[in-house]
Order: sequence, then C-alpha cells, then structure tokens
Amino acid sequence: MSCHRALLLAALVACLPFAPARAEAPAREEIEALIVPPYALGGELGEGVWRLSNSGGAAAGYAFRTAPLAPLPGFSGAPIDMLVTLDPSGGFIDAKLLTHNEPIFVSGLGEAPFRAFLEQYRGLSIDDNMVVGTPYGAGETGSALVHLDGVSKATASVRIAHETILAAALKVARERMRGIDTAPPARPDLDHDEPLDWAALAAQGLAARLAVTNAEVDARFEGTIWSHDDPQARAEPEAMFLDLWLVDLGPPAIARAALAPATLKELDRLREIAPHDEPLLLIEAGRHGLVGPDFVRNTAPELVSARQGGLPVALRDADIFVETAPGAPEGTAMILRADRRLGFDPAAEWVLDVRATREHGMLMPEIGATVFELPHVTPERFFERPEVVTPQTPAMAALAARAGDLGLLAVFLAALLAALGPGLRRAAAPGTLTPLRLGALTVTTGFVGWWGQGQLSVVTVLGGIRTAIEGRSFAFLLYDPFGLAVWGAAILGFVLWGRALFCGWLCPFGALQEFAHHAGRLLRLPQIRPSAAWDARLKLLKYLALAGLVLIAILAPEHVDTAAEIEPFKTAITTFFVREWYYVAYAAFWLLLGLVLFKGFCRYLCPLGAVMAIGGLLRGRDWIARRETCGSPCQLCRVKCAYGAIEKTGGIDYSECFGCLDCVSIHDDPARCVPLVLDARRPGRPPPRPVAAE
Repeated sequence: MSCHRALLLAALVACLPFAPARAEAPAREEIEALIVPPYALGGELGEGVWRLSNSGGAAAGYAFRTAPLAPLPGFSGAPIDMLVTLDPSGGFIDAKLLTHNEPIFVSGLGEAPFRAFLEQYRGLSIDDNMVVGTPYGAGETGSALVHLDGVSKATASVRIAHETILAAALKVARERMRGIDTAPPARPDLDHDEPLDWAALAAQGLAARLAVTNAEVDARFEGTIWSHDDPQARAEPEAMFLDLWLVDLGPPAIARAALAPATLKELDRLREIAPHDEPLLLIEAGRHGLVGPDFVRNTAPELVSARQGGLPVALRDADIFVETAPGAPEGTAMILRADRRLGFDPAAEWVLDVRATREHGMLMPEIGATVFELPHVTPERFFERPEVVTPQTPAMAALAARAGDLGLLAVFLAALLAALGPGLRRAAAPGTLTPLRLGALTVTTGFVGWWGQGQLSVVTVLGGIRTAIEGRSFAFLLYDPFGLAVWGAAILGFVLWGRALFCGWLCPFGALQEFAHHAGRLLRLPQIRPSAAWDARLKLLKYLALAGLVLIAILAPEHVDTAAEIEPFKTAITTFFVREWYYVAYAAFWLLLGLVLFKGFCRYLCPLGAVMAIGGLLRGRDWIARRETCGSPCQLCRVKCAYGAIEKTGGIDYSECFGCLDCVSIHDDPARCVPLVLDARRPGRPPPRPVAAE
C-alpha cells in the first residue's frame, strides 16, 4: 500500500472515535439572570424545566431550556440551547440564546442577528402557525401564518432554532399544561341563521342554567366556622341563592334571541373593535350577584372565572349596558368576553366557576369560599373553524425557498457532469478547455459560492460524525438543500472521479485561488514551485490539520469552531470578507500567495481536501487515459501538472488530482503529446497504443 493511501486510511480511522463532550448545563444563577421581570424563577421540575412565578409569587407559567427537551442537531451537529418562557395559555413571554455552535454565528455574522431573531417570539403563542420567511405576495391581513423574519446567510440555522423552540414548547404544553390545543379555535359563523327565541335557547341548552338554593349553599359551609354567617339562607332555605344563566353571544342567531336591538348594536361595535373576542352573557336572578362591591368596569370580575382543558380562560367585562330580549329571565345581566387568540374554543366544552363567599368576624373577618360549576358548550353548527394551515416541514420550506436556485444548480451540475463524463475529450480539446474551465469556475464562485452559499466545510463533516456517534438525526442537513445538493454531487464524484469533481470544479474558494494564479501569470510574477520532495511533504499537512481538528474536538470541543477557522471559506465566501480584520487578513494571505504559489491552501493545508481525498477512496475506475509510453520515456504531463498529481511512472495520483484536465488535453493533442509527435515523424509506424481509462 502506498504511503498516501496509508495516510488516508489512518485519517479515516482517526475520525471514528470522534465524540466531543457536551457543554455543561448553565447554573441556576445564570438562568435566573435571564428571566424578564416581573417574573421570577421558581422550583425546578426536571429536564431543564422550571416553574415561573409572578411578582406575587403565584404560578405564571414555565421557563425551560430547549436542548434537553428538543435536542435537534444544529448545522454544526450540536443542538441550539435557548431559554424560553411561556405563560399558562401558551403565550411566549421571551426567548433567549444560551449556547450554540452554529458556525455562521460563532465568528461570522456574530450573535447579534441571532438574538434579534429570537426577540420576535415575544407576544406570540404556540397556537400561531409560525414560519420563517417573508410573506411574498400576501397582504398584511388575512393570512393564517405568522412570518418571522429570518437572518440573511443564516436561514438554515434560524429554521433549526425555530423548530427547536416549537418542539420544546409543545412538549412543555403537553406534559405540564395538560394538553393545550394548538389547532385554531372555532369562531362564530356569521352567515349561519336559524329562528330562535329565549325559550328555544333554554330548551336546546344554548342557555345554560345554574340554580343553587340557600339550603344547598348552606350545606357547602356545614361544619365550618361560616355555617351560621348567612342568616337569610337559614331563614329561607328554599329561596334561590344563585340563579345564573349563561349564553354564548358569539353566534349572531343566538345573540338576536338573547339581546334587545340596542344591545345588539353595541355588541356589533365590540365585534368590530375586538374581532377575536367571544362575548358571553350572564344573567343572575338570585341574590348572589355577579360582582363584588369593588368591581371596576372593563376588568375581570372577582366572583366568576372560567377554565377549559384544565387551563384558565381569561374573562373581562365588555363594558356594555345590557338589555335582554323579551322572554329572558329578569336579573342582573353583564357581558364578559374571552379572547379566542389565547386558546379559548367556544365550540368545545368549558366551565364557568362561580365563587360564593362568606365572612366570619367583624374587625378582621375570615373569608370562606366555595365554588359552583356551570359547564357549557355551544353546538358546532354555530361556528366555523379556520382552515388549518399545516406549515411545511422545515425541509420542504427550505426546499421551496431555494427552488429556483436548485433548478439552476441542477442545470449547472448536469452540464458539468456531461463535460467530465461522455464529453470529456471534447471538453479537454485545445482552445476549449481554458474558456470552459474559467467559465465553470466563475459560475462556481459567483453562483454556487457567493449567491447560493454552497461552500462546503469540514464543520459539516465533523457535525455529521458527531451526529452519527450520538445516534441523533441527520435532519439538520435538510435545512440547507442547496449545500446538500453540492454534497450529493461531491459524493457522486467520489465514485466517478475521486476528489476531482468538488476540489477542481465545485469549490468556490478553490476557484478564487485559481483566479489568483491566472492573475499572477498575467502580471508575470515569479512562480514558486516546490521540489517534488517538498511538495510531497507539504501535502501531508492537510491530513495533520484534519487529525488536529479531530483531536481538539475530543479534548476541547468548545474550541472546535475556532479551530475550524483554519478554513478561510467562511470569510471569503459566506460573509464576503465582512468580518474582523484578522480573519480577512488570513483569507487574503492565501489568495495573495496564490499569485505565486498555485492553489497552496487547497494542495497543502485544506482539511476538507483531506476529507475529499478519503472519500475518493470510493473511486471505482482510473478515468484518465494513459499510454504505455507515459512516464517511460515521456514525462511531459508530469512536468506540466501544477498539482504534482502525476507520478514518475506516468500514473495518476488520484488522491491529489483536481481534475483540471490539462493532462487529458495534452494526451489527445497530436501537437503536444510527445509519443504522438514522434509517431507523426515516423511514417509507417502504428500510433502509440493508449491505455484506456477503466
């Protein structure tokens, strides 16, 4: 086995034990510092979840880390950890970044755009159908989707962050909030009509009634210190303590049957102002009443509350003077409203809780309370449900967003594969090869690199190895379909051409270096060409660089992203040189060196090139034709090969071949190929027999 092939296998084996340690979980003090006042961190519930309390110490929701609940691998293969706070109705209070290894944010764009993206969750709810992207062609209203502005050049990373937040939040909702329904709630069907009056409302259960006698409420307080604190109840046990009627006024047909025309007009104005509110009519004909003496209009009543699905429903006074329709019970009437956006579904059963209180003592009375329940549901026929917009999977959303780019990439790749496959000899013809190659490299730099952000990186390779070892999903690769397509082409190239397809034709930074080489030739700068011995030694550095990255990832995983900056790709391609000066200086060094040293970084130091060489072991054929006279005696191709990829024997060292096709062009050119030239000078002799590519 050759020395090069042994080194390739050794580097491959070195990658196998790659299993970086996880970052330590943040201490409670760090989490507390991130909680937005007036909320405070409560007790820990396990799995990175804490109770959230308000300024009065009452439960106010949950705070949780996303990494333990939804460890979706980020673009580097490691989960993005965020701190999310939810209120009891599933509304987002805040979302903050804890730790991540997303390469574009670590030392590319910086974390500021990432943190700004997370600020968009404030005020949203897990009931919202949220997508990352711009609502092209849509107006400001009427859409069932909530669009979150992404981050340019980092769409894949923020999509992963978005899916992580939703997955973790829904898990908390299911396990801690006892089943929040994330489907859109029903809303009144304004076109549904049927003849109704109060008698029909009562007969059909559209008006629910809760009747409690004095004797029944007395029984609730029997045996307590409040048992004798209501003399009226003991004097008139059969009289009504509570005679409460409940009607959902959302459906117009029901509202017309329950309200007088003047109140209907007020209700219509309320619908215009607050279209998401569900109006609820309460009529109390007993002596309990609906509100206490300190009640303020347009606030929540203190004696009645509601819940649905085990979670509270926020009620608020609608501040409407109520006049009921003929036939309705006499009593105190008020209209409350519940916000459907907070998860209240009027077509699903919910419960109205009515609190009855008693006081014992004169100066500092002790308050006793009991609760009576009134379940209610309005039939589905009075409502319509918004069409459930099923957001595309992250992979499909990313695919749709890049459909045009992917189509152009497919055309480019098809043309390139055809040129290197069946059209190889025509592509390598003198007069065709140079313009073809420079044109292809221009597309690679401008379209694949700067526009499409298809620069592959060793970071993805290391992330994929980490994902495989830890048994997680490779779905993070789907968030960047453009880059995945380039990876697919590179892997196909392994089988057909070894490393040559990507390193020679599809690497944007490699293309920049080749352009630098041509610029140096045009400027007539002296060229550095290491001796064969030094060239061989320097080519080993890229394997050492790969091994070093693996070693850092094992011993100090928190520094692996910084170490990966050995690749200048992020600076030159991803951020287009908009970075800190030292990163720009590093990338510029290699490009300036390329003026006098042909593709020095690619040949000698690129760890991704080492990975590509390992992948090239899958190559199933020797695709560059050779003759028996190649290498003995002819050495022209070897002398002309700028990559030093042709051995003295004339054979091709495919682990170092970039597929520039210069040797193919010479091989087929009767004016340059020495064996063909000599044969032309010796009439009568058969032409040199080529050794066909396998």
